[in-house]
Amino acid sequence: MRLAILGEFDPAFRPHAATNDAIRHSCDRLGIDLHSQWLSTADVTAEAISDCDGLWIAPGSPYKSMERTLEAIRYARKNAVPCLGTCGGCQHMIIEYARNVLGIRDAQHAEYDPYASKMFISSLSCSLAGRAMQLKFTAGSRVARIYGATTATEEYYCNFGVNPDVIPVLKSAALKVVGSDAEGEVRVLELPKHPFFVATLFVPQARSRPEAPHPLVSAFLLAIVARHRSEARA
Repeated sequence: MRLAILGEFDPAFRPHAATNDAIRHSCDRLGIDLHSQWLSTADVTAEAISDCDGLWIAPGSPYKSMERTLEAIRYARKNAVPCLGTCGGCQHMIIEYARNVLGIRDAQHAEYDPYASKMFISSLSCSLAGRAMQLKFTAGSRVARIYGATTATEEYYCNFGVNPDVIPVLKSAALKVVGSDAEGEVRVLELPKHPFFVATLFVPQARSRPEAPHPLVSAFLLAIVARHRSEARA
């Protein structure tokens, strides 16, 4: 089984090291034999991702290629490939959905174009970098079932989030807002009918430990296993 982690890997950036650690924690606990590899967004091609069983859109934007990142997310969404986006990855999953499903072709991210007219991801008035905050999940959502709870505390490393002005537009489509913080700000989204398409503004991998792998990471890897077995039977 192959997992591609899309992002510009920096071993000194804690969320990147934590991503590798969290994958190892879950693989060890679940007994999964998985090959995971970082792939710079500049190197994303159809060939590079077509034989992957899962895509993790990593923290650490801006990416070298926003457009190639969005194409990879679109591929995962349309082809039922398990996809997890954390921090910057979450933000790009929202942009991809806005452009290719909602039809807002000029939906933009403030990190790339701070003067865009259709801003879906905007600069936060108060940075979340280095903060731990409590979340509330929608009862019955995939994420709530994964956690086995409707609340959790998670860590953040971001300075950007969902523009409040576009939340009604996001909520009008299939991509569901299923997690928010104490102020009601959007923090988790998912596609209910997709095998695994989950976007979190927080960084779940930061709280994974060898003795306690993060449940969201484990659920993501189990979705990869399910896809791999399904493809093998086809």
